[in-house]
Amino acid sequence: MSELILLVDDEASIIQLAQLYLEREGFRIISAGDGEAALEMVANQRPALVVLDVMLPKLDGFEVCRRLRAKDDHVAILMLTARDDDIDKIVGLELGADDYLTKPFNPRELVARVRAILRRDARASQPASVALHLGDLSMDPASREASIGGNPLSLRTKEFDLLLTLAEHRGRVLSREKLLELAWGFDFYGQTRTVDVHIAHLRKKMVESDLKIETVTGIGYKLVVS
Repeated sequence: MSELILLVDDEASIIQLAQLYLEREGFRIISAGDGEAALEMVANQRPALVVLDVMLPKLDGFEVCRRLRAKDDHVAILMLTARDDDIDKIVGLELGADDYLTKPFNPRELVARVRAILRRDARASQPASVALHLGDLSMDPASREASIGGNPLSLRTKEFDLLLTLAEHRGRVLSREKLLELAWGFDFYGQTRTVDVHIAHLRKKMVESDLKIETVTGIGYKLVVS
């Protein structure tokens, strides 16, 4: 059965345009016009992905995203922002969105991003079997669990993938573009600012670790044992 996509927007024309292109690609579509209805539909219908507008009646998209992640709901979220402002995008990513798209958007790009997110999630659901140990960090791709000094490390899906990528290439400098390719997928369309936001999250969570994520100015990042 094809994946179910929830479209959340209070503009009927946006819903109709997105539905037309996504259904043409074989996706099943449901829709909601406000934030409260979106939360109910996620709970009851269990979509594979939510296309979530920021500006919504009752609850805005940021609050919907925050509540879903607070309940540890890992449904994929593609946020729609009306402005090409970094602040909206950064806030969405920090709240746990998987990607963002600025309105007005090309519906073909919407389809491409939806496919990229779902393919990445499919790869994440097919874990490797070899555990990794580096310094005081342990990571088990099979269970998707990580710990520092034996203490569990709480990581979101993309944070785990990013840290695992850095650990697998320990000591090597990886550009932001390379990290997008390896941790998000070859066809991820997000800007490199996405990487910076997730690196900042990882650094906060790893402050007690003997591993450090170093910035190599003008190039990217590398994971080293301090």
